[in-house]
Amino acid sequence: QVQLAESGGGLVQAGDSLRLSCAASGRTFSTRPMGWFRQAPGKEREFAAAITWSGSSTYYADSVKGRFTISRDNAKNTVYLQMNTLKPEDTAVYYCSAGARYGPGRPFNGDYWGQGTQVTVSS
Repeated sequence: QVQLAESGGGLVQAGDSLRLSCAASGRTFSTRPMGWFRQAPGKEREFAAAITWSGSSTYYADSVKGRFTISRDNAKNTVYLQMNTLKPEDTAVYYCSAGARYGPGRPFNGDYWGQGTQVTVSS
């Protein structure tokens, strides 16, 4: 069982940066791929970024590639999403997700989900 808690969201201007954090419970964090998803009002949740359990590979949606960076700190049971050059279209609730133990980073299938953190980017 994994519990996830996102933090770091907020209101920023276009071009600004923001770093989201996701703290995970338990002792299996280092065995699970981790991902970030986002959901804008009226739209379905979409994949943003993922990182393998080993941290050896990362994957990004085309919409965020080059601007967002996913990373993890296993000592802190935390995964991060560094978001640079934010655009108004990045506005969404961002969700952290944990996959199955030793599961693939791509495709990413989340088994556990956080409650989300709001990111709002003004023009």
